[in-house]
Amino acid sequence: MYQSRSPRRRGAAWAAAAFTALAVLGTAPSAIAATGAGTTPSPTTTAKVDSALRDAVGNGEESTFFVVLKKQADLSAAKKQKTHAKAATTAYKALKTTAGDSQKSLTAFLDKEKVGHQDYWIANTVQVTGDKALVDELARRSDVASIVKSQTFKLDATETSGAKVTKTRTASAGTDSSADGDETPEWGVSDIKADQVWDKYEDRGEGIVIASVDSGVQYDHPDLVKQYRGNNGDGTFTNDYNFYDTMGICATSSTPCDDNGHGTHTMGTMVGAHGIGVAPNAKWMAAKACGGTKGECPDEDLLAAGQWILAPTDHNGQNPRPDLAPNIVNNSWGGDGTFYTDIVNSWNSAGIFEAFAAGNDGDGTTCSTTHPPGAQAETYGVGAYDVNGKIASFSGFGPSPVDGSAKPNISAPGYNVQSTWPGSSYNTESGTSMATPHVAGAVALLWSAAPSLIGKIDETRTLLNEGATDVDDTHCGGTAAMNNVWGNGKLNILASVDAAPHTAGTLSGTATDQATGKAASVTVTVQNGDTKRSVTTDATTGAYQIHLSAGTYTITTGGYGFATRTDTVTIASGQTETLDLPLTAVAHHTVSGTVLDVTGKPLKGATMSFSDAPVASVTTGADGTYTFPAVAEGSYHLTATPAAPVLCNGIWTGAVTVDGNKTVKASLPARTDAAGTYSCTPGTYSWIAGQTKVALSGDENAKAVALPFAVKYYGVSYTSANITTNGLVNFLSPRLGDYANTALPAAAQPNGVVAAFWDDLTIDKKSTVQTTTTGTTGARKFAIVWNNAALVSDTSVRLTFEAVFDEATGAITLQYQGIGTSALQKGSSATIGIENQAGTDALQYSFNASVLTDKSAIRISPKAA
Repeated sequence: MYQSRSPRRRGAAWAAAAFTALAVLGTAPSAIAATGAGTTPSPTTTAKVDSALRDAVGNGEESTFFVVLKKQADLSAAKKQKTHAKAATTAYKALKTTAGDSQKSLTAFLDKEKVGHQDYWIANTVQVTGDKALVDELARRSDVASIVKSQTFKLDATETSGAKVTKTRTASAGTDSSADGDETPEWGVSDIKADQVWDKYEDRGEGIVIASVDSGVQYDHPDLVKQYRGNNGDGTFTNDYNFYDTMGICATSSTPCDDNGHGTHTMGTMVGAHGIGVAPNAKWMAAKACGGTKGECPDEDLLAAGQWILAPTDHNGQNPRPDLAPNIVNNSWGGDGTFYTDIVNSWNSAGIFEAFAAGNDGDGTTCSTTHPPGAQAETYGVGAYDVNGKIASFSGFGPSPVDGSAKPNISAPGYNVQSTWPGSSYNTESGTSMATPHVAGAVALLWSAAPSLIGKIDETRTLLNEGATDVDDTHCGGTAAMNNVWGNGKLNILASVDAAPHTAGTLSGTATDQATGKAASVTVTVQNGDTKRSVTTDATTGAYQIHLSAGTYTITTGGYGFATRTDTVTIASGQTETLDLPLTAVAHHTVSGTVLDVTGKPLKGATMSFSDAPVASVTTGADGTYTFPAVAEGSYHLTATPAAPVLCNGIWTGAVTVDGNKTVKASLPARTDAAGTYSCTPGTYSWIAGQTKVALSGDENAKAVALPFAVKYYGVSYTSANITTNGLVNFLSPRLGDYANTALPAAAQPNGVVAAFWDDLTIDKKSTVQTTTTGTTGARKFAIVWNNAALVSDTSVRLTFEAVFDEATGAITLQYQGIGTSALQKGSSATIGIENQAGTDALQYSFNASVLTDKSAIRISPKAA
């Protein structure tokens, strides 16, 4: 979790003194300050910088902003691809290559000036924090198109009332929205005629994947869990590539959560079971880029989410898989600004249909009240109406205040919409946020019924527009068929599906246990060349169905406890092919073994679990051994997770094929940061005594020192570093006042630090800070030593520690001595580890944990070492 920095305990007088102390540290002024001071930017340079950023840095303050580069990726090749996977992969490669090449000069400049930065590829932009001098210097660059202040968007719900949260919904006999539901569809689902599509076309969104950029989702909600793409269908879940928490808010980064409710609500309207959702048999995935009770969506999180939608990653943001991109993405959020245009264009080039809320800033009369991104010409913006067919008073009207385009594009039910809510509950909300997922779900129905349309954005928009029911309200301009109040009218998905090209055939059947005849809950995957779609059989009946374009398909059926089955089927246009799937149950065997820690010793308390098999996890004993008594034959992934404190123990995952009794030894790897840039292992203690005293003393102080050799840290070479009294080595700036340690990484400063022992320390008359260099050129070591440092919370408690930089390997070794019985000495209020310059990645050894021992060492090594 990215934790905010603790409030400063000092007052204004202390802050003024700290500023004075910083000014006399003796470091040379940066090139930015030298070139920017006293210089008036030209009109051309000024035009690159938005007014909000000018105001933010005008009084000498720093601000976070985005430097947008001129070079844009050519996405024309992606648009020509014939399959969704190829289109997404081609778009990803073009965007990644263009950003990587064009950002090199800019990031090299920022590294030279010791300015941390976060780089993005879906929009060719770099995020930095700095003052007016830095802004002006960057604006003078010929490769920069614009510089915009970082901002925060918000979720679009107009009403979230706890009084409307209920644990149950009123059930009544009616249309079945899924194989196991019996409730009448919600009024919005019925109003857009989705239930009629279910009946007429036997289509509930099968084979289509919908994503959301929102506040997250309660993945195990009873009305959403079956549809989650990460649900393996056997009681286990694969969250990598199916959920991503850009904010670091979820308690466990690999497990989906929703701390607001908005995302669970919108997802329910898209795919919820029992009459809640428009496309209840579509699959869902989600990126959490918004959160908190205020539903805030920071720019940087929306950018990260935008990248993840096009190229989903594991929970660490690594190993992108654009072939796993969703078909559709819902965006029920908005605010001022047009920064999201590049992301929308990137999605569209990859054949990902996006729907955006038009905003809730309307008053029922005033025109041009819609807001971005739903107000931008590139997006498909959605307005809202109520159960009586009247436009909602809050619904944003056009023309667009951003670019003058006609908005919204269409309107959908958005008033008093009941849907799923965290806590396995339900809630009734109003807003264009509630209207937009009706459109996203409708596209899933359209593409499932007419798969030849998948990825064809313009054709899909046309069918939605032409199928909509006209509403004549031209007081904001337009015509009865297309106006700035209703857009093209009220969403009517039945009319759109009726008008779609019906060249598909249907594959259906039932999966059963061949021996018992009982229904089997398994995954059926159909593939023709690069086209690959999947459905899950109904847990109660074993039935499945999917609409497919004409052609020959390989059908692969598999699930826990059954042997995988492969069939070949030819689908003809307009015809239904039945393929029943009797499956053979397999035998069960024992899986056992030993877990060893990073040093090779047996590890007690480690959790052993199968990520893709419904087998209860087990814990290793004192001797590191474990046993699973019965595991079905098949190929799985077994994971060993160390118990806290994990220290340098990483997570081990291995492929296991169970075809008899198996013995599996799990040797835990060295733990790494998220990107795998650095790893840590217990080091060999070899103390290096300090020789040269650093002029550093007191409670809050910092000193810049020259390094005897260039130290490469997170890819950037440094010739100087800043040492603080609080046990930090800061490569970016000689900051004061960082006495309140936090977990790493954290977006707030300090960033780019080595936390040898980050706590509120004081260097008094009994303490010193020293440096020393040993070895010969090419094999030198540079040590920074804090001798007998005292804890401010209890000055009778002291310890000695050091950070040693190795010229030959690039490794950093942290060493400790004088550690006694005090919890403070052991690190109970300290942070130990390293963090990158942008505060987005770190390798944290410990945070507020009593884990240090006397005469111990921690070796942090770069990937190549």
